Amino acid sequence: MARMAEVTRKTKETDIAIKLDLDGTGKSQIETGIGFFNHMLEGFSKHGLFDLECNVNGDLEVDGHHTVEDTGIVLGEAIKQAIGDKKGIKRFGYFILPMDDALALCAVDLSGRPYFSFECEFDTERVGNLDTQLVKEFFYAVSYSAGMNLHIKMLSGHNDHHKIEAMFKAFAKALDQAVSKDERITDVLSTKGTL
Repeated sequence: MARMAEVTRKTKETDIAIKLDLDGTGKSQIETGIGFFNHMLEGFSKHGLFDLECNVNGDLEVDGHHTVEDTGIVLGEAIKQAIGDKKGIKRFGYFILPMDDALALCAVDLSGRPYFSFECEFDTERVGNLDTQLVKEFFYAVSYSAGMNLHIKMLSGHNDHHKIEAMFKAFAKALDQAVSKDERITDVLSTKGTL
């Protein structure tokens, strides 16, 4: 059974369309209007082995906030829809990813209960055309829209490009693990019987 989703969201600030296949091969077609953000989403797709199409038209003449946050909202909804009833999935995923000087930890629980923890400080205001403050806003939006527990912690690092890239890749690897099927799990992985 295909684990795919197509989600669109149009407001006065953004117009977003995302297609996601959790069981893909890492192919992506990304256009957000923010080059470095495109690069991060391409990395998320490639390293999570998710097929991802993401087209965003946002009010970049204001700034990047609405574009990045709303993309997180739509991606989170796509993840939630693509997972489906959660039967047979591992539910939990974690990864510690090195990116040169940066070492990022990411842990995910697809519990249906949103919670977000982010421990990272940036030294620069921007990487490329991406405001570094928006990295936290993106992951917050994903976690709450998808209904996932998401913890991201920068264990070490000084280059902001490397830190952000390590986060996106670690998130991809942790999410891939969490959505993976295990034949021993015949229902949902919860003593409650529901997620």
